[in-house]
Amino acid sequence: MESHIEKQNRDVLQKSFKEMISTLPKENCSGIPEALYQYQGFWLTLPFLQGALSAQQQFQAQPTDIILCSSPRTGAAWLKSLTFATITRTSYNDSTTPLLSKMPHDVVPFMEFDHAQFSTNRHLGIPLLATHLPYSFLPRSIIDSGCKLIYICRDPKDTFVSLHHFIARYNKSQNTQPVQLDEAFELFYEGVNWYGPYWDHVLGYWKASLEHPDKLLFLKYEELIEDTVLYLKKIAEFMGYPFSSEEQQQGVPENIVQLCSFENLNGLEVNKTGKHRDGQGDLAMENNIFFRKGKVGDWKNYLTTEMARRLDQRTLQKFRGSGLSV
Repeated sequence: MESHIEKQNRDVLQKSFKEMISTLPKENCSGIPEALYQYQGFWLTLPFLQGALSAQQQFQAQPTDIILCSSPRTGAAWLKSLTFATITRTSYNDSTTPLLSKMPHDVVPFMEFDHAQFSTNRHLGIPLLATHLPYSFLPRSIIDSGCKLIYICRDPKDTFVSLHHFIARYNKSQNTQPVQLDEAFELFYEGVNWYGPYWDHVLGYWKASLEHPDKLLFLKYEELIEDTVLYLKKIAEFMGYPFSSEEQQQGVPENIVQLCSFENLNGLEVNKTGKHRDGQGDLAMENNIFFRKGKVGDWKNYLTTEMARRLDQRTLQKFRGSGLSV
């Protein structure tokens, strides 16, 4: 429980945040449930922006922390499952893992909202935390502590389609009108979307991974799909939880990949009927909204040739000279 002084301090911080946020550029996009505010080059909704500012002020990283970073709809839930199952593989088995009774976003907390839950997890020896924050937004303590970061990115075309469907499903659950695909496309193309522009988000982490390859592991969703076992071994090694030769002979990495597969997670009762952040007002969402297809190349079913060409051109233009191709 927080003390009276802590609550006072939090209230003062929130008041100062609200005053500052009221001066920021703002976009009310039809179909997007909340207004977007532009802060330091990125667009965020009010709860996430307040969460980001709070984390910058209050979050104290430790050297053993492992931060899972991503833009929305790029594979965060899958990465959370794989890393959680890897780190806790000696504590739980296939029938006792919390992944069977909680959705991945409830097992690995978000830095923007879940400080208290993360403190509890730390005490349990689970140093995983997640964020959608751009690299430039990360609390100073993360950089100073030398803790490890894992970033996952995805083809912008699939990212856009997944994000559009996610927002449409959320709108449906709230009985509000979703934005049309072509209108949503133009907003994404211009960078006006959750934590957008997408390309700037990716580039921030890509450049940091080149400067600090021992501290930041940069992953591509498509490569992880293509050879999940290989990349899981790389992830485990990077986190400091490598699979022993005996574990590899026993097929432990393969078992984790199967446990965390889209088909398995999507089929779990908790991910069909449960609710994420239940009781937290506007932040509460049906778990099934988070699980759609998990496929590579699904954009072909939704984007016109011209839309795909424009996004590819924008990606080439944004990433030119960086050494990155997605």
